[in-house]
Amino acid sequence: MLRRTFLLGAGAAALPAHGAAPWRLATGYRAESFHGQNLLALARGVEAATGGALRIELHPNGTLAPLAQILPAVRDGRAEAGETIMTGLAAELPIAGADAVPFITRHYDDARRLWTHQRPLVEPAFAALGLRVLYAVPWPPQGLYSTRPIAVPQDLRGLRMRTYNATTVRIAELLGATPVDVPMLEVGRAVAEGRIDAMITSAVTGVENRVWDGLKHYYDINAWFPKNIVFAREAALRALPDTARDALAVGAAAAEARGWAASQVAARESVEELRRHGVKVDLPPAALATHLRRLGERFALEWIRAVGPQANAIFIPYYSSSTT
Repeated sequence: MLRRTFLLGAGAAALPAHGAAPWRLATGYRAESFHGQNLLALARGVEAATGGALRIELHPNGTLAPLAQILPAVRDGRAEAGETIMTGLAAELPIAGADAVPFITRHYDDARRLWTHQRPLVEPAFAALGLRVLYAVPWPPQGLYSTRPIAVPQDLRGLRMRTYNATTVRIAELLGATPVDVPMLEVGRAVAEGRIDAMITSAVTGVENRVWDGLKHYYDINAWFPKNIVFAREAALRALPDTARDALAVGAAAAEARGWAASQVAARESVEELRRHGVKVDLPPAALATHLRRLGERFALEWIRAVGPQANAIFIPYYSSSTT
């Protein structure tokens, strides 16, 4: 039923009354994910608010453009809007890489503060490409899975830790673990075959890959909160009537609030699902939490050196506004 709903926007009967083509919004993620559901609610809300003058046709699962090509697709006019993960943009837009600095966010309030300080720098970076930021919503935070209890950082030494990029490899090495490259699609198999003893990923990913047969411990370390960002081509926005632009802005603000709430629900429900399958869920012990925060400060300083003054414009107010 959901797939049918997404496709209805593509037919001739779905065109607005005045005959203008609907906007195409490309996303690399599943329509059934909470991000996809949020996009669908945005599209329906904007259509209702404009009386059909602006309709948004959603293209999930990379059907319009692969995830890595969504920003170029919108920039080049193959789509009017798109959704992608911010960490995937860091090579072209370094300021987007703040999402990938580990161990600096401890909870959703921290993630919100980070976005508050990051957004004023992300917006002009997008504007320079002819794009306008609409909103951003995080995925549930990354937790630590292991085959055995972890009381102190030294307990991770010698464990085979799943890695998938340069940052996770470095984390494993700094913790004394052995990096094991495992793509997302192979996580379940790697756990079943006993090829990994630990990994850092979200509770949602753990549930999707049914890791509970091998990884019996999960620690809520909230290592980072990677965000999906939704954006539009500036030329397409300017072509809209003022009322439609206003409706889209209002809808985007509502989608951001709704999406953050949905992310928290997904995180909570996934953790409960892990518990139901026998995974022991805990907060990180104090020694481990302190060590990870120190690693976070190290990663943040390194990122600031790599990115330059713009990075300071995020992290100085971010750390100074912390309540703890």
